[in-house]
Amino acid sequence: MSTLKKQVKITGKGIHSGLPVTMVIKPSKKNGIYFRRIDLPNSDFMPALYNNVGDTKMRNTTIGDVKTSHVQTVEHLMAALFMAGIDSALIDIDGPETPILDGSAAKFYDAFVKAGITNGKRKKIIVRRPVIAYASELRKELSLFTRIKWWIINTLSGRKSNGYVKLEPNDGKGLEITATLIYPEKIIGNQTYSYTFKESKKFVNNFIKNVARARTFGKYSEWEYLKSHGMARGADETNVIALNDKGNDTLNQTIWPDEFVRHKIIDAIGDMYTSGGMIVGKLESFKGSHALNNLVLKKLFSDAQNYDIIE
Repeated sequence: MSTLKKQVKITGKGIHSGLPVTMVIKPSKKNGIYFRRIDLPNSDFMPALYNNVGDTKMRNTTIGDVKTSHVQTVEHLMAALFMAGIDSALIDIDGPETPILDGSAAKFYDAFVKAGITNGKRKKIIVRRPVIAYASELRKELSLFTRIKWWIINTLSGRKSNGYVKLEPNDGKGLEITATLIYPEKIIGNQTYSYTFKESKKFVNNFIKNVARARTFGKYSEWEYLKSHGMARGADETNVIALNDKGNDTLNQTIWPDEFVRHKIIDAIGDMYTSGGMIVGKLESFKGSHALNNLVLKKLFSDAQNYDIIE
């Protein structure tokens, strides 16, 4: 079990709400990552676990009950906690969403390292049998009206909802992730990136150098629509890679040409950490999403023969 040596205070704004938020990540002797909404009366501790994910529809991962106490957009923070080796923390937050900062995981990670981290071993979850989650399974849960609406949107945009996320054994080779994006927008196109994590400084340094700073992205022309539906009200050129209307360039500079798919690695790491430990296996994300990441974890834990746990 590892935790912070001292608490870390982070302030910013939520990417969807646009509202200012302060978050304090505190050392904890209790195993697990827990959120607490200090702006709400009698708010309970909310475990950051896959079976406590309340929503993934707003292009993020939400912990808790979306109708009452919840915290949105936890994936970048969770990825930073994972990479820092922190598996015990209490996170007090005074709003419904973590601060977006620069849209990546880097600033969270830097703050944790600066505060100091205790040494300890975390739980490992060894994948023993393949499990796969398909986008078509998610569509079946939607209303007919919503399915028709998404079919129209995908048809007009040229995107196909044929994604999947798969977990399979890899003989204990750590967490191996391969993510693929296929977008009709020329600036993205077809991108694939692979990253492997094992518990050594070498793999952490690789993440810091090649993945941690990758930012989330979106099309500038979609922002007004998203804002009218309660999303992206805090998005701007400081925290999002903004695509132009034609999709053939960006309005702000990218760090790498494939920064888009590198950010998907951050999302996948953060979502996998809601397993409650380090997933040891091969993760393949083809046009993946937070919803698919959550569904594949639910499938993994639905049968005890799918995995082993090493405390």
